[in-house]
Amino acid sequence: MLWLKAFHLIFMVCWFAGLFYLPRILVYFAASEDAATRAQLALMAGKLYRFVTPFMLLTVGFGLALIATNPAYYMTAGWLWLKLAGVACLIGYHLLCGRHVRAAIADNNRHGHVYFRFFNEVPVLFLFAIIILAVVRPF
Repeated sequence: MLWLKAFHLIFMVCWFAGLFYLPRILVYFAASEDAATRAQLALMAGKLYRFVTPFMLLTVGFGLALIATNPAYYMTAGWLWLKLAGVACLIGYHLLCGRHVRAAIADNNRHGHVYFRFFNEVPVLFLFAIIILAVVRPF
């Protein structure tokens, strides 16, 4: 079980690194007026998105494996259901990042750099909530 937990945490950290950096690239993309710079940033965003998507899948997979080690406990734990709701929101955020990346690659972005600066802060809020739920287990 400790190996499952270790890999779950490792891949979660890798996934979050991408969730923190990807919107930052989009901030620079939206703020840039130089076509060559925008093309390079769109390329970087696309590669980063493809790189971190498997980390999301591995995070979820190892999390489900952890639940499978003691389903009677985990399925009745209120903190876990809140954590899973947060993870579902993060998966939606990840998919929305992919949508923004595809728009950047097509040079069809409709959002300004201010939008992406606020968008960039969303995973921080979920990180705090999910870590507190998993460690403190208040419910």
